[in-house]
Parts: sequence; C-alpha cells; structure tokens
Amino acid sequence: MKQGLIFITLIGIILPILACANPAQKYLEQGDVYFSQAQWTEAISEYSKAIESKPNLALVYSKRGQAYAAKEDWPLALSDFSKALELDPELIEAYNHRASIYHAQQHWDMAIADLNTAIELDPKLAVAYSNRGWTYASKGQPEEALADLNKAIELKPELVEAYYNRGLIHNSQGRWDMGIADLSKVIEFEPNNPLAYNDRGSAYATTGELDAAISDLNKAIELDPEYAWAYYNRGKVYKELGQLDAAIDDLSKATELEPTPAIIQQELAEAYISRGYSYRITGQGDLALVDLSKAIELDPEFALAYFHRGSVYNAQGQWDLALADLNKAIELDPTNAVAYSNRAYTYINTGQLDKAAADCSKAIEIDPNYALAYYNRGIVYFNMGQADSAIADLNTAVGLSNDPDLVAAAKERIAEIQRRK
Repeated sequence: MKQGLIFITLIGIILPILACANPAQKYLEQGDVYFSQAQWTEAISEYSKAIESKPNLALVYSKRGQAYAAKEDWPLALSDFSKALELDPELIEAYNHRASIYHAQQHWDMAIADLNTAIELDPKLAVAYSNRGWTYASKGQPEEALADLNKAIELKPELVEAYYNRGLIHNSQGRWDMGIADLSKVIEFEPNNPLAYNDRGSAYATTGELDAAISDLNKAIELDPEYAWAYYNRGKVYKELGQLDAAIDDLSKATELEPTPAIIQQELAEAYISRGYSYRITGQGDLALVDLSKAIELDPEFALAYFHRGSVYNAQGQWDLALADLNKAIELDPTNAVAYSNRAYTYINTGQLDKAAADCSKAIEIDPNYALAYYNRGIVYFNMGQADSAIADLNTAVGLSNDPDLVAAAKERIAEIQRRK
C-alpha cells in the first residue's frame, strides 16, 4: 500500500569533515553518486570503504544508515545511526533518520524522543516538527500532531510533506474542506503527485462531489498506472454512481495490484453482489449467479451473497441449492428477516410446511412489521388447513403493506379461504 510522505530526508548538509587528500573522500563521493541513483547496495559498499579508511566519520555512518533504511534493513540502519550519534551527539540528521526507523517500527515514543533532540539542537528545523507531527498522528494524538505541522508550515511555507500530512489528519477527523485545501496546496507545489490526487479524490467522494472525485482519481492513475488504491477508490465511486461494470473493472485491478488487503476484496465482493442483484431483479438469473458466486469466492463469509444467490435459485426452482445458500446466509447473519422468509418460500415449495411456518414466525419476530412474512405464513396456514389463522395473517399483511400487488394478492386469498370455509 502506498504511504504518505511521512518523513523528510535532510539533504544539503555539508560538513568539512575530510581533507581532499584523504582516500575516504573518494569513497564518500562515489557512495553519494550511487545513493542519488537509488543503487543502495553499491552506495553501502562505498560508504563502508570510507569507514574502513577513516572509522570515526559520523556523517558517513549516517549516510550508510540511510542506504540501509532505503533497503528496509532496519537493524543495520539503526546501528549506523546510533554509531553516528555516538561519534557526534549533535548530528541532527542522524536523529531525524533514526526517528524515521523508530516510526516504521511503531516505536512512537523513541521516535518522538529523537525528534525532540533534533528540535532542541535546531528550534527552527521545520522538517523535525513535520516528522514529529506525523509521529504524534500515528500515535493517536491529533492535536499535538496539528500543532507541530502548523509550526513546520510556519517555519517553511513550502514544506509539501507538512501540508500533505496535515491534510490527512483533517480528513481523518472529518474536516474535509480543510483536508481538501491542504491536499490542493500539495498539488499546487507538486502537480505530479499521485498520492495527493488520490487522497483529495477520496475526500471529494466522501463529501459527495463524485465528478471531482473521478477527475482526481483519473489523474492519480494517469500519473501512476500501478497505484492500486487509486483504482480502489475510483471503483468505490463508480459503485456509488451505479456504474457497476466500471466498478468491478477498477476493483479487480486493485486486487491484482494489491492482492492482500481484505478491504479491497470486500469492496470487490460488494460490487459483484450489487451487479448480481441488478441482474436478479431484471430477470437475468444466470448472470446473477455468476456474479454472486464470484462474490462468495472473494469472501466465503459474506452472508448477503448467499442470501441473493439462494433467492435466485428459488426463482429458478432449484430448491436444494436455494436451501443450502439460505441456510448459510442465516448461519452467518441470523438477524436477516428476509432470509427466513425466503427460506420459508423454499420450504413451501418442497412441502415442508411446519418448517415454513417456523421460518415465517422467526421473520416476524425479527421484524414485526414485515408484511410479506405474514402473507407467506398465511399461505402456509391455509395449506395446513388452519383457515382462521391464515385469514388473520393475511389481514395483517393487508394492514402493514404499502405494496398494492401484495395487498391485492392477500385480499384475493382471504376471499378464496372464506369461500371454502
């Protein structure tokens, strides 16, 4: 998953630590070249040679630590940053970088301690405030985080990462307008930043500005075609717009790019259910079954998928399959009154009237205003020869229902029962 620009690398620090004649200088400079090209292993090799040549150079340990950190080799990175600080307790960049490792390891207090020291050494160091702010946010202290990020922006108004992180905090607390404003500032500074477009697009979606959301998410994907979370967010917007084919395409792409996160699988399963339901109510049962089966494949514990698939099987007269799915739906969600009612319909059609009556009663227990359950139980009672109970339930259905077709059917049944009495 893509992460925000949480920590900022201190660059451009020049210390007159080496005389030109010292061979360590050559290794250090070559290491910097490799580092700038993201060739971490080669950079580490050159920095190691510099250390062998001159073992007491704090800055070289710090640089090698950065290279190890880039490779996510946290133990070696921490060892180098700590050695740098042992050699030079006032090397600010080493505190900042060691804090970034502690942050990655979720050692919030240790990260904050290092950033406190960096700020003590340089009270005007905006990046340290920014990094400490994001650490406070990660620790669940949003007010302290905002104070630090505000200070970082005050000290350095062009500090993009501070706006980005502050925007994320505002969004997390539902201050969408402020979050969007900060993310817009990020885009102003960095018009090719896909994370900012993604997060602003997500904020627009939450505030109901769906066209703006699609525009931003399109841009995020244009800038980074492998950005799974942009596809995920755009898929959610398409789902909300009812564009289910597009939603499934995007969510499938997100799953392809990031197969692990359950939230993506869940959203994709919901999209298949939505499209499957659409197929179901328009009489396209076979297509509905394909989508609902896919939803179950993605999430075998998704009660709603079993419910809808069981309902399709009912409509097709595949009673055994319907019963199996509705049993599973009720097992997973025993509070779904409609599932009991639909299973009752299955039992009616397979001649299991006692079970049908019990399911209708359970549906009514869950939802006492469920007119269809009264109607179905009335039909069951009629078939069981309990005419008075049948008429009572059908009258209740008439009183509760706003569906003219159901009301007409219930009245017709009542008239039929009364004729037969």
